[in-house]
Amino acid sequence: MTGVVDIPWATAELGLALEHVDSPCGDTVPELVRPGLRRNPRRAHLLVSTVLGKHVPTDPAAVLGAGHRLGRLVAAELGDTASEVVVLGFAETATGLGHCVADALDAACYLHSTRRRVPGAEVLAGFEEGHSHATFHLLQPTSGALFANSAPLVLVDDEISTGATALDAIRALHRDHPREHYVLASLVDMRSEEDRRRTAEVAAELGATIRHVSLASGRAVVPDDLVARVSALPEPALCPVSDRRGEVRFVTLPWPAHVPDGGRHGMLRADASAFDAALSSATDALAAVREADRPAVVVGHEELMYLPLRLAAALAERGTPARFQTTTRSPAYVMDVEGYPLRRGFRFIAPEHIDTGFESEVPRYLYNAQWPTPTGIRPELILVIDSPADTDRLRAPGGVLDVLTAAGEDVLVAIVPATDPRALRTHREKR
Repeated sequence: MTGVVDIPWATAELGLALEHVDSPCGDTVPELVRPGLRRNPRRAHLLVSTVLGKHVPTDPAAVLGAGHRLGRLVAAELGDTASEVVVLGFAETATGLGHCVADALDAACYLHSTRRRVPGAEVLAGFEEGHSHATFHLLQPTSGALFANSAPLVLVDDEISTGATALDAIRALHRDHPREHYVLASLVDMRSEEDRRRTAEVAAELGATIRHVSLASGRAVVPDDLVARVSALPEPALCPVSDRRGEVRFVTLPWPAHVPDGGRHGMLRADASAFDAALSSATDALAAVREADRPAVVVGHEELMYLPLRLAAALAERGTPARFQTTTRSPAYVMDVEGYPLRRGFRFIAPEHIDTGFESEVPRYLYNAQWPTPTGIRPELILVIDSPADTDRLRAPGGVLDVLTAAGEDVLVAIVPATDPRALRTHREKR
C-alpha cells in the first residue's frame, strides 16, 4: 500500500487523529482507516475502513487482499492447528472479512453471528454487544457440532477499539462451549495498555489463552470536546435528490439450495468448491444483463457481504471496472467536504419484514455509493440482496430503491435465493 500523506478533515478541523504504532506486515493505520464522525454521546468518532468495503466503495481485490493477509497472520499464530479452527465473524461489519480470513486458513468451519432470526434455524448461542446500535448476536449453524467443539476459535472484527465487545463475546461463548485457545483478529487494533491488561485478566479468569493479531496497531487521539463539537455541526443532508430519476432493473441469480450463500448457517471446507461453481454461474447471469464496459458499484445487503464481494471481484476479472461496499445499520455523520470519507448518505426503511415492530422501524443506511473518482461513464449500482429482502418494503416510498433512484442512480437488483437451513442441514446429513 502507498502512504497516505493528506491530512483528513476531522484531524485538521477537530483534532481527531488515528496514529500508527506498529505492523507485522507493512500496513499502517492511516492507510487502513480514516477518521469519521457520528452523533453518539458515548463515542463521536468512527473508524472508516479503506479496505473493508462497508462505508466506502473499494476495489474488491483490496478487500480480499486485506482479509487474506489477516488470515495469514492468524495462521502464523496458530501453527499446526490453523486448518482445524472455527472462524467466527461478527455481524454485521465483519461477516465478509471473517470469510476471507477463513479462506486464507482453509478453516474447517466459518460461521458468522447474525441479527436475523431465520425460520427453521436453531439458535445455538447468542451474546450481547452492549455499546452497539444493534446489540444482539445469534449463532445459527445447521448443527451444534460445527461450533460446539474444542478447536481453537478465531473471532474476526474489522477493528478492536477497547476489546470489550470481543471479551464479552468470549465470556458468553466460553460459558457454554469452553475452549483453551482464542484468537482475536482485526484489521486494526487500537487498544490502550489498560485494555491489553484487561485481556490478560479475562484470559486468566477463563483459564484460556487469548491472543490478538491485526494488520496494524495504533491509537486514536480523541479531543475531550469532540462529542460536543460534533453535536454542534449542522444537520447532515441525507438522501440527495437529482433532477433525473434513475432506473431499476431486476435479475434473479441462480444459486443451488445445497450451497450456503455465506456463513450464517456455517460454511465448511467441503463447501468451497460448490460455492465457487455457484458463484461462476451467478456471475454469468449477472454479466448477461448488463453492459460490460459500464463501471459497477456492487452493494451488498448488511450481513450479505462475502457473496457480493466475490461477485464484484469476478466482474473485475472479466474486465468490468468494479467497486464493492454494503449497506449498514450504523448511523454516521455525512459531510461533503474534501478529506472526509463519508461524502453522501442514504437512510431508508429495512427491506425485510422483521418479527418485532421495533426492528422493522430501525432505519438502514448506505454511504457514498458512487465511483471514488470522476468517470466518463455513469456507474451502475448493483444491489445484491437475498430473497427475504425482496419485499414490498424494498420498493416502497422511503425504501432503498426509492432513495437511490431519486438521487439519479441506476440500480440493478440481483436477487439470490437465501439459504434454507433445513435444506442445508438435510444435505449435510446425507453427505
